Amino acid sequence: MKMHQAYRFALDPTVHQRRALASHCGAARFAFNFGLGLVKRTLDAREWERRLLGGALTESLSWSLPALRREWNRQKDEVAPWWPENSKEAYSSGLDALARALRAWSDSREGERVGAPVGFPRFRKRGHRESCRFSTGVIRVDDERHVSLPRMGRLRTCEATTALAARLQAGSARILATVSREADRWFVSFTCEVERAVPAGNGHDDVIGVDLGVLRLATLSTGEVIDGPKALRRSGRRLRRLQRAVSRRCKGSARRGRARRQLARAHRRVADLRKDCLHKLTTRLAKSHGSVVVEDLNVRGMTRSARGSVEEPGRNVRAKAGLNRALLDAGFGELRRQLAYKCPRYGSRLVLADRFFASSKRCSGCGAVRVRLRLSERAYRCSDCGLVLDRDLNAAFNLVWWAETQRLRPHVAASAAETQNGRQGGRAIRSRAGDVLDAAATGDVPEPAGSTGGPQQRVSYVRS
Repeated sequence: MKMHQAYRFALDPTVHQRRALASHCGAARFAFNFGLGLVKRTLDAREWERRLLGGALTESLSWSLPALRREWNRQKDEVAPWWPENSKEAYSSGLDALARALRAWSDSREGERVGAPVGFPRFRKRGHRESCRFSTGVIRVDDERHVSLPRMGRLRTCEATTALAARLQAGSARILATVSREADRWFVSFTCEVERAVPAGNGHDDVIGVDLGVLRLATLSTGEVIDGPKALRRSGRRLRRLQRAVSRRCKGSARRGRARRQLARAHRRVADLRKDCLHKLTTRLAKSHGSVVVEDLNVRGMTRSARGSVEEPGRNVRAKAGLNRALLDAGFGELRRQLAYKCPRYGSRLVLADRFFASSKRCSGCGAVRVRLRLSERAYRCSDCGLVLDRDLNAAFNLVWWAETQRLRPHVAASAAETQNGRQGGRAIRSRAGDVLDAAATGDVPEPAGSTGGPQQRVSYVRS
């Protein structure tokens, strides 16, 4: 099976190579801004002609990559006489990014793109997300410590490239290279189209529920608790100090540049700590269990600001901002993204519980659903069966139960969106096992007290 896989290595370039890398990224940024300026001038001219003359006289400009590249080749000697200093791939990379951005904006405006609305592209600033992509030319892995890129020659890597070199020697990978800068470090990423055998299983047939939270990153249905690094919170004092140092420096000065680099290194450290924890957790889950059940969380909605408007100001804005910061620091979206590609790779199965499934409000013992459950209540207490259990562990048990019921429910797919449609407008559905699955298990309609749809788990009671 063909799939895309990325290998990312930190570079150890010389001073001359650092300047060449920065020059190529600057060339990509210049080409992007050149094309965007050309598109904006064309759109503005046609709009004014429609208003004043009743029709557009200026010829329209295509937003495709070939059209933008033709315009660049026609004007590059005038706007950028220094263009031969860099590889042509740098300018093509910037124009390709512009073509993709314009296409996304156009599709979003016409309703052909799902998700949040996409705004019109903006001009890129120097030092912001510096990157450049190479698709042709000399792109190869020389040995375990060196790679070669167009116009920059041989660059040394900080880590071994053995895994990528083995795939290239076997002829099972076709690579594209992207160089990028984070703080003061340079990285190269090789996107490969590889032939990978998809395993039928990993030797495990169990189902594990993973409940994500703020206080504890993940609570497993086995009872294990994984604490997150809380990297942003623990680095908050240092980040505030560095940010104050940046704001006190004069704009454009060398001291401000050094302060900005120190702040960028601190932010990179926070991101690396979070990424390291998530990779270790997701790899262990995908390798050690047959099915992994997580919630389909709406992170964007959960982290929406409570500020409100001038007419209707929000309440508890400061507390909600702190909660949003903690939610984003946990990295729920990144955890789900990693599980999405690691589970098929290691032979396990990822199950997304429905977004409206009330995993925290449902009793894992008797199936009763509470109408209200405060965030401050860390223990779940069931008034029907008397179960007292940690709320996160109770939610993990319910996720396992949800995954087991999906195997018994007929004609309903495992994806979250199709499962919601399969509820038939909120009417109760009975599985072959006789368990009541109402619209419900969402908390909208309470389940009967006598329902015994809980997971087959040994529930340990705690002292109330």
